[in-house]
Amino acid sequence: MNRRRQALKYILFDLLAATAAWFLFFRYRKLNLDPPPFGYRQPELESLYSDTNFIKGLIIIPICWILFYAFSGSYSRIYKKHRIKEVIQTVAPTIIGCLIIFFALILDDQIATYRDYYTAFFILFGLQCGITLLFRLLLTSRTIRRINRKEIGFNTLIVGGGQSAIEVFSEIDSMPKSPGYYFKGFVNLLAGPHPLKEHGLEHLGSFDEVLSIVKEKEIEEVIIALDQKEQKSMGMIMNTLDGHGITLKVIPDMYDILSGSVKMTSIYGTPLIEIDQEIMPVWQMVLKRVMDVAISIFMLVLLFPMYVIIALVVKKGSTGPIFFSQERIGQHNKPFFIHKFRTMYVNAEEQGPQLSSDTDPRITPTGRWLRKTRLDEFPQFWNVLKGEMSLVGPRPERQFFIDKIMERAPHYRHLHKVRPGITSWGQVKYGYAENVDQMIQRLKYDVLYIENMSLAVDFRILAYTVLTVLRGSGK
Repeated sequence: MNRRRQALKYILFDLLAATAAWFLFFRYRKLNLDPPPFGYRQPELESLYSDTNFIKGLIIIPICWILFYAFSGSYSRIYKKHRIKEVIQTVAPTIIGCLIIFFALILDDQIATYRDYYTAFFILFGLQCGITLLFRLLLTSRTIRRINRKEIGFNTLIVGGGQSAIEVFSEIDSMPKSPGYYFKGFVNLLAGPHPLKEHGLEHLGSFDEVLSIVKEKEIEEVIIALDQKEQKSMGMIMNTLDGHGITLKVIPDMYDILSGSVKMTSIYGTPLIEIDQEIMPVWQMVLKRVMDVAISIFMLVLLFPMYVIIALVVKKGSTGPIFFSQERIGQHNKPFFIHKFRTMYVNAEEQGPQLSSDTDPRITPTGRWLRKTRLDEFPQFWNVLKGEMSLVGPRPERQFFIDKIMERAPHYRHLHKVRPGITSWGQVKYGYAENVDQMIQRLKYDVLYIENMSLAVDFRILAYTVLTVLRGSGK
């Protein structure tokens, strides 16, 4: 499956739909709604189409619609669409977009009666939504048919090898229309016989090997199908698989069904609970990234003289390089090099990885001031611009300390679901951690941040960080 190509198809059809909708709306608006000289004395079409506003709108409006649809998440999870979801993802943003166009471009029109305003809005909405939805439903229906015919699908792994796993696999495998699972095999939790092998599914190993199996087999979806005696392992399984970009699904029990946890997306599909891993709405994620890029460019370009001054202070304060780079672990466990102004003497970790403290003799006098004001972190705006970090997010750690934290707090892996940040809730509360115990204490606030992640929370954390910089009260 080529997700980029599929997304490009939706974008091209949306461009075509928006162009056609604006062309038809502009023609209707000028020929039927505008007072003389338009409307009553029918103008020549050539003069109508040579109108500069028409030409500008035909170029700008469709591009704005594409950006707006992308902002609302229409082009994410491009192969996981269904027709009802497509209608919702089209109607809701189109209403908002048409309202924006109405107040920005149409409200100041010269009209015969106020009823013409309502007519203009509903004509614009009907054309934009109708044509867009027609093209989208054609694409989505074609994709669904290809999934049903097993022409495309998602590499799937079953966790569990008992009766529950057999029942789920048998039900899915016997469906006349494929729901899109390409079963690559299963992993077991308990030692012993593996009856699922008798149903033609490959045994790929034990759950201890699951992450390497996921990587090797390029697994996209995991179905967790545990027997009653295995249920106690559910937390461990979720903790291990979370944050690796995999769609997790769990077979529900009757309590889940009665409590409304099971949401059906297909009449023919097996009832499964999909673990929602969308931390923020797509529009907020897009806006968060836009904010990251805009602020980073501002800090890197407009505050360049401050960087020069700090660099000179660091160079004069002690011998050694101006910048300090170190490998950290980022989103989805991808390593990257974080950049800071150097705050320690050269060869500060000759004895191996160590955390610093307020009285750490390895910190230079200049470095102590930089840490209190957080100015040592400023070069990380380059990491943000590259997409390795965000302005706000859990602080990235070295693999050495991650391993130590994981021994006592396995839920640390949740932090890798998001981009690490220059500042974080834990950083505001605790500052630099001096030992693993403080790292674990700080971890609580970082997990809380992820579970409550929003632009509003980001703004509050940024505000407290700015106060820390101005006061020089960082720890």
